[in-house]
Amino acid sequence: MSFQLHNAMWPGLVGKGNDEGQEPPISLERMLDLTAAAEVGGKKFDGVDYFLFLPHTDPDASDDDLKAIADSIAARNLKVGSLVAPVWPGTVGDSAMGDKEQTDKFLLAVEKACRIARVFNEHGVRDYGSIRIDSAEFGVEKWREDAAAGTNRIANTFKSAAKIAADHGERLVAEGEICWAGMHSWKDMLDLLEEVGMPETLGFQADLAHTYLYLLGYNAPEYALLQEGHGEDEFYEKYREMTDKLRPWTLDFHVAQNDGQVKGAGDHDKTGKHCPADDPNGKLDITRCSGYWLEGYQDRGIRHICWDGCMFANATLENPETWNTILDAMIKVQNAHA
Repeated sequence: MSFQLHNAMWPGLVGKGNDEGQEPPISLERMLDLTAAAEVGGKKFDGVDYFLFLPHTDPDASDDDLKAIADSIAARNLKVGSLVAPVWPGTVGDSAMGDKEQTDKFLLAVEKACRIARVFNEHGVRDYGSIRIDSAEFGVEKWREDAAAGTNRIANTFKSAAKIAADHGERLVAEGEICWAGMHSWKDMLDLLEEVGMPETLGFQADLAHTYLYLLGYNAPEYALLQEGHGEDEFYEKYREMTDKLRPWTLDFHVAQNDGQVKGAGDHDKTGKHCPADDPNGKLDITRCSGYWLEGYQDRGIRHICWDGCMFANATLENPETWNTILDAMIKVQNAHA
C-alpha cells in the first residue's frame, strides 16, 4: 500500500498574529483552497493535517460545527490525517513538565483533540493519522536545572496522555524540535520515548528540518553527530545512525527542507527553519533523506506523509507555485519509497 500525500494547515497560523511586526494568519478556507489547487502531472494532494486551535478551529466547537468543517474539507476531495493538539500555554494546555494544574491542562488538550478526532472519524473525512503533541515547555533552561527530573515529569504526563489516546483508539506522536525541553536532541528525545515505554500508543513524529538540527547538536552540542566541514559520506553515515535509533518509534513523518539555520516568529521560539522545497540553500536531498525514515513504514502503520512549511512568509504561502513545487517533491518521495 502506498502512503497518501498531505499538506499542513498550521503554516497559516504558527508565528502569525496581529501584533506589530507580525503577519496576519491565513484562514483555514484559504489554506484549503491553495492545497486543493495544487497539481503536478495530474496528481493532487490527498489530504491535510490539521491544527486544532483558533482562528482555524475552536477546540470547543460543537459537533455540528466540526461536521461542517469536515464537509468543507471533503468537498475539496481532501481527507484529514494527523491532528495537532492545542497543548501549549495560551491555547488549552500548559507545560507537560509543570505542576499538576499545568499538566491537567495538557491532558485536557489531548482529551479535546481526541474528541475532535472522533467527530472527524465518524464523519468519514478521517480514517488514518495520529495526534501530535510536544512537551509544551519552551526552551531548555528550566529543564537543565534538573534534567532527569524534568524528563521524568514529561514522561509521566505523556503516559497519562497516551492512556487517554488509547481509550479513544488514537495514537500520539511527539514531534522532536530543538525548542521543546526534553525533546531538543536526538538523545534526549530517545530517552523520553524509552521512559514513556508505550511504543504502540506514543511514538515519534520525524520532521526532516528539525531532525537535521539534531545532527548538528543545536541546544545539545554534546550529542552533535556532525561537525562543520563534514563530507557527504560522513553525513549519510551519521544520518543512518540517527534514523536507526529513532525510526522504530516513528509513527508520523514530515517532509521538509532546511538550510541549517534556526528561525523564530511571533511567540514561537527558535527552531528548525523550514525552507521552500527548491531553496538553493537547502541542505537536504529530500527524496534520499526521506527514505531513511520511511523504511518499513507499513509495519508502523504510517498511511500518509505531510509537508511542513512552518513559518513561511505569507507571500510564499499565497504563491500557487509554492504548492506545486512542494507537491512535486512529495510525489518524488512517494515514487521512490512507497
